[in-house]
Amino acid sequence: MSQLQRIAIAPHQLQKAQILLTPQQLHYLGRVLRLQEGDRFIAMDGIGKWWLAQLVGAQGQVLESLTVETELPISITLIMALPKGNGFDDVVRCCTELGVTCIAPVLSDRTLLHPSPQKLERWRRIAAEAAEQSERAFVPTILEPVAFSAVVSAGVGTHHYICEARGEYPHLSKVIDIVAREIAIAIGPEGGWTEKEIENAIAAGFQPVSLGRRILRAVTAPVVAISLVAAACEV
Repeated sequence: MSQLQRIAIAPHQLQKAQILLTPQQLHYLGRVLRLQEGDRFIAMDGIGKWWLAQLVGAQGQVLESLTVETELPISITLIMALPKGNGFDDVVRCCTELGVTCIAPVLSDRTLLHPSPQKLERWRRIAAEAAEQSERAFVPTILEPVAFSAVVSAGVGTHHYICEARGEYPHLSKVIDIVAREIAIAIGPEGGWTEKEIENAIAAGFQPVSLGRRILRAVTAPVVAISLVAAACEV
């Protein structure tokens, strides 16, 4: 089963035992993947359901539902200050592969990138493609960018962490609560969070943590953080 090609579909595309494929999906299956009439593939709706399907004309014929157990036992929200350039593309791709549940891009005091609406659609497309590749049952939710101050002022629970490269803070691996059902991890931009941002986050319930003694790039830090959580959960 693992050798079969996978595509992400929207839930509304499933009509009874038929998958109504879009022209883009048909092109991908037929022209890119070279599937022919009668060939099988896997369809995933991004919210936990997979089906074994067969290409019949311009549609997918559902053959059976599949059970997928690839998700982490904990829900992780990555709160990520947008890095410069296209660095966020790699963050979305890698963190999707690692098992993140939700990615919340934020604008911090030192954020240089102010994304267009097209960027958001691109990130969601990258997340869907990465979920297909890594055989995820769910496609992570990519939220619209907001100010970090708005996330902090909205109020948070007890299992929220803010990563800071400088300062005597405990390592994330030492304090992470893997018994919690949901956690959130905030990663800063190039240059890190400002002192005021850290103070406000701590006042709102974020626990400041370290990712080690070295200074990590903005696009490296989230991969390290999510990897630490995934490793702790899957031991």
